[in-house]
Amino acid sequence: MEKNNALIVVKNKRNKILILNIIIIILGSIFISLGAFHSNVWFDESYSVAISNHSIIDIWNIGGHDVHPVFYYIMLRIISIIFGNNIIIYRLFSILPVTILSILGITHIRKDFDEKTGILFSFLTLFLPVITSYALQIRMYTWVMLFVTITAIYANRIYNKKNSVKNWIIFALFSLLSAYTHYYGVMAAGIINLVLFIYFLKNRKIQKRNLIIFIIQAICEVLLYVPWLYYFIQQLMYVKKDFWIKLEFPETLFNVLGIQFMGNFSNIFGFCFAICLYIYLGFVIYKYIKENKVNNDNNILKAAIKSICIYISVILVALIISLKSPILYPRYLVVITGLLIFFIASIMSKEKSTYITIEICIIIFVTSLVNNISFINNNYDNSNMKQIEYLNENIKENDILIYSHIGNGSVFAVNFKDNKQYFYNYYHWEVKEAYKAYEPQMETVENLDFLNEYSGRIWIIDTSDQGFYNSFIKNNDKFNLISSKRFNTKYPSNFDNEYSGYEYYLTLVEK
Repeated sequence: MEKNNALIVVKNKRNKILILNIIIIILGSIFISLGAFHSNVWFDESYSVAISNHSIIDIWNIGGHDVHPVFYYIMLRIISIIFGNNIIIYRLFSILPVTILSILGITHIRKDFDEKTGILFSFLTLFLPVITSYALQIRMYTWVMLFVTITAIYANRIYNKKNSVKNWIIFALFSLLSAYTHYYGVMAAGIINLVLFIYFLKNRKIQKRNLIIFIIQAICEVLLYVPWLYYFIQQLMYVKKDFWIKLEFPETLFNVLGIQFMGNFSNIFGFCFAICLYIYLGFVIYKYIKENKVNNDNNILKAAIKSICIYISVILVALIISLKSPILYPRYLVVITGLLIFFIASIMSKEKSTYITIEICIIIFVTSLVNNISFINNNYDNSNMKQIEYLNENIKENDILIYSHIGNGSVFAVNFKDNKQYFYNYYHWEVKEAYKAYEPQMETVENLDFLNEYSGRIWIIDTSDQGFYNSFIKNNDKFNLISSKRFNTKYPSNFDNEYSGYEYYLTLVEK
């Protein structure tokens, strides 16, 4: 009788945790969606929007000259076919993988480990400050984060002898999707595969069948990635010559360690919080090993350590590559954040003191809340579309647009499709093929010779210094100034503390 009562108590407790987990997923999904209902874009988003207007074959060819693989763009193309070219739908599409990942806290993490780890996993997935920063971007980061995490989950299941055909297929599929979505996904999936291979090779006497299966699926993955290798090599050469990422210490260190926690606070805040959190998690691990609890919970501790080791390994590989061609960039760590989330959730779940866990969660939530409030205010600020509205009211059918700063110009490229536009590639970056994403309305030019034969009105889209107008137009008596107007926007803001809105100068001249 007492045994039955104990089982009922345990079952009721698990049901309460399950209900709480579901509530967290619902409220968290609403929370990260609050800032999504606007039509502003910044340069990176404009590229996603522009390339989604092309056919899948064109996306493959154009995207091959970008710095990322193309699977996300292909998904966005499918979404545009179903729902139309809708910015808000695109944003909600970026939120979807975060919600799916949080649901894995119930369906996979809870099942493979325990309820507490599952609910913490769901909470961190939805409320970690970095999520509120990037879940709304029309970019691939949240999707590849989902793909990499699923790859790791099923690798762990296979490692624990749950090696059904279904598990192998899902593992191989999401390894490949990770590789086709982001190059940090390539590194993460590659390292996960390598860890699994070493384990099977080390235990080949008892894992001979799994070793053979692994080799077969690995060969299949490589063969299916071969069609992209030509573009991968091209992009590697471009990164080697012209990539914009720079290693700047200690800033890079602060950002790499603090990106998941800083929100719109300083990177010093994120760095300090991360250091304190990791010291605390290390203490929890030490305490459990010392108390010999590891023998009773070996599976989750091993999984947690493997997860953080893979996370660190990706950063180290990126750092080593960056010594020659910089690719270590805080934003890209979103791709592997699911691995970090699992590590934090699994270790925190073993802390006896519920109060410490709650305090950590409160700090994370408050940071995310402040971040989200800032995003909401900036995203819905009335200033964001003034430059678009102004041009809409004043532009004429045969007017052309010229800009030498693609960050500002690209916003107009996706908002004005009926007027011919020119991006003057003053620095001669190797971007002409990649920027075909903005065709047919925008053309990349290496000189201004086309203006010799042009007669009519020209809109100059400039940044704060009016560099293009002052350098090429102002002192040329062939052009007559008609008007000039400045606009400041609040969007984009707070991504890696890097952006604080855009400044536009719209100058109208006639030739």
